[in-house]
Amino acid sequence: MAKNLVIVESPAKAKTIEKFLGKDFKVESSFGHIADLPSKELGVDVDGDFMPKYQVSKDKKAVVKKLKDLAKKAEMVWLASDEDREGEAIAWHLAEALNLDKEKTKRIVFHEITKTAIKKAIENPRSIDYDLVDAQQARRVLDRIVGYELSPVLWRKVKGGLSAGRVQSVSVRLIVERERDIERFKPEASYRVDAEFTTQNGSSFRAKLPKNFGTEEDAIKFLKNNIEASYQVSDLQKKPAKKSPAAPFTTSTLQQEASRKLGFSVSRTMSNAQRLYESGLITYMRTDSVNLSDEAKKGAQAEIEQAYGSQYSNPKNYKGKSKGAQEAHEAIRPTNFANHTVNAERDQARLYDLIWKRAIASQMSDAQLERTNLKIQINTSNTVSEQFTANGEIITFDGFLKVYLEGTDDEDLEQEGLLPALSVGEQLNNKFITATQRFTRPPARFTEASLVKQLEELGIGRPSTYAPTISTIQNRNYVEKGSGEGMQREYQQLRFENGSISDKLLTEKVGADKGKLMPTDIGMIVTDFLVNHFETILDYNFTAKVEEDFDDIAEGKEDWKSMMKEFYKDFHPKVEDVKENAQRESGERILGTDPKTGRQVSVRLGRFGPMVQIGTVEDEEKPMFASLSPDQQLNTITFEDAMDLFQLPKDLGEYEGETLQVNNGRFGPYVKFGKKFISLPAGVDPLSVELDLAIELVKEKQKADAPIYRYNDLDVIKGKGRFGPFIKWNNMFINVNKKYDWDNLSEEDIVQLIEDKIQKEKDKLIHHWEAEGIRVEKARWGRHNVIKGKQKVELAKTVDVSEMTLSEAQELLEKNAPKKKTRKKAATKKK
Repeated sequence: MAKNLVIVESPAKAKTIEKFLGKDFKVESSFGHIADLPSKELGVDVDGDFMPKYQVSKDKKAVVKKLKDLAKKAEMVWLASDEDREGEAIAWHLAEALNLDKEKTKRIVFHEITKTAIKKAIENPRSIDYDLVDAQQARRVLDRIVGYELSPVLWRKVKGGLSAGRVQSVSVRLIVERERDIERFKPEASYRVDAEFTTQNGSSFRAKLPKNFGTEEDAIKFLKNNIEASYQVSDLQKKPAKKSPAAPFTTSTLQQEASRKLGFSVSRTMSNAQRLYESGLITYMRTDSVNLSDEAKKGAQAEIEQAYGSQYSNPKNYKGKSKGAQEAHEAIRPTNFANHTVNAERDQARLYDLIWKRAIASQMSDAQLERTNLKIQINTSNTVSEQFTANGEIITFDGFLKVYLEGTDDEDLEQEGLLPALSVGEQLNNKFITATQRFTRPPARFTEASLVKQLEELGIGRPSTYAPTISTIQNRNYVEKGSGEGMQREYQQLRFENGSISDKLLTEKVGADKGKLMPTDIGMIVTDFLVNHFETILDYNFTAKVEEDFDDIAEGKEDWKSMMKEFYKDFHPKVEDVKENAQRESGERILGTDPKTGRQVSVRLGRFGPMVQIGTVEDEEKPMFASLSPDQQLNTITFEDAMDLFQLPKDLGEYEGETLQVNNGRFGPYVKFGKKFISLPAGVDPLSVELDLAIELVKEKQKADAPIYRYNDLDVIKGKGRFGPFIKWNNMFINVNKKYDWDNLSEEDIVQLIEDKIQKEKDKLIHHWEAEGIRVEKARWGRHNVIKGKQKVELAKTVDVSEMTLSEAQELLEKNAPKKKTRKKAATKKK
């Protein structure tokens, strides 16, 4: 038996660390937190000292038992959870739940999983830092109180099943307020003037006027002023300049740059960074520090000099700008700069490449530039604002640009090009001048990356909170990612060329919101309700101040229980008051009057989502309802669009003995043909659909659904779904990956796909009791499922199913069977 037991959070981390420790050490995983607040009650003593009531979750009891047994046999237990507040809390919970002897327990931390770091940690153990534990408890307890008390208010006053949260609700507010700014925005037009000139030796370059013209008349007047004009270089300045590299990654800058350069969501970035860390390839990925250790800087310097030459090396120190940054930590960097690439899954390899380039570039020399600023005088104008200007730059030494250039969210930035050799007084020839109509742009919708940037700038949340917060607000349907490709807008371009002025209309695409964060109706209604009644909780400064309080607790400057008492004494009475006295909120808007019935037409949030209503409950006739389509919103739908919804569903006629009907559904407009639902092509208005188009869509669907092959006397059909192209055989959906030619699947391809799928199904089957219809299968992330018919019980990855018996499987299914709903009898009214 090993003398030393090392406990970490994840099996992957345990596997990596085990390679660096000798036979006297056994490394085990706690699989994350082993204890948390109860799920079905507040679990906090709000009437007393705010102590939380932690419980070991059911799926962790086997883990705790195993760790307890191992700890009893070990001479020393090393708690090696992560170095942040969450990790400190995990170490504390382990010490409590395992009843560890303080004399036989040591706490170790490291920001990278390398042999050197692990050895150094073992040589420098410490005790549990209870200030960090208290800071984590404060966050957990405060967030539990806010969520647990506010959510029922939303159920009563807005809609059942809703939730509120301290950081999540503020994040949604940012997105809602940005959307309202966009709705209020009125674009203003102006004319931007650009020109192309040639030098005496024929070299051409572009220049622009530093001011825009407000009207078409002013733009035409300027162009006419150039009919007899001549041009010469009036000023030419060349200045040396430099570009400096960006600091190494923090959690938030990694999330932003991975979004810009790799197209990763925040959660995708963090899950891949976690795996790289656990594999010992990068340092800890939850950090707000831009520091690099002396050892890291020396490693980077050696690699830069070896790979690029000593002139490219320039070691630097960086200082972070984020509020509450913990500068004692390190930035995210490779554990070994000599590894330019790693042999890992594609996403991990791409993310590692980004981290390596950013970290190595941060220690490289500045790029040296020569910037040229040019002014061109028009002899028919003496106004400085009517001189053309051009800017150019050349790189005289590439420095860090040899490796990496930081991305930007600014879509309007123009890259400066190279200007030809010019001299003051030189005459220039004009090829053409354009005055192009441009429109001011509304504020940009947030992307996941720009939302993280905004939260960080406001001091809201911390590195560990960004990814779960952004996932939560989307999962709760408060926010969704836009899918619109935008719309075409006409704009005017006036062109002066060869002594004459021409005019033409061009088109551009505007309003594209694909991948941008947009509030849903429910997100807007909940935000409005919370801002109206709980302004403090939704206040950006309050939320940032809470984060500062957590930091003070972590540094031992503030008592967390006192903070809770101070917060709760005002918060709880406000909750009770709103619960009893506030009006219900449905986001109702009255649009007008139905011309046929004279009844009120309104839109509001209903039990099943946003809807239009004709009439009120006070009317003699019952109100009529119609659901909004997925691309319509309560706050923007017009009276005309609302009334059109009552024309659906619309019967179109018959085809092959079945009625054809067009309607709006949860996932968009569709044609119904018998039991089949056929989605309308993008951009097709369901009210414009006639019988001939519906029949055409049905025929296309029938053709697509026609068998392409028969295998073992069963039809094979092909289709495209949410997760890409597939073939269907024997009720199995088989994904067709990119190595196959989807449009030209051969018989061999089809057979291979089916046989691979059959083998895969066999491989994941652990047990199969056919007579009882029960099976145990492998699932994702190392878990297993017990399945019977439509019932599926997911087991924790800590559960060993290899020796599971039929009776144990039956017991699990019975224990987790869905409860039958019993309908209460309506109370009979007394006469």
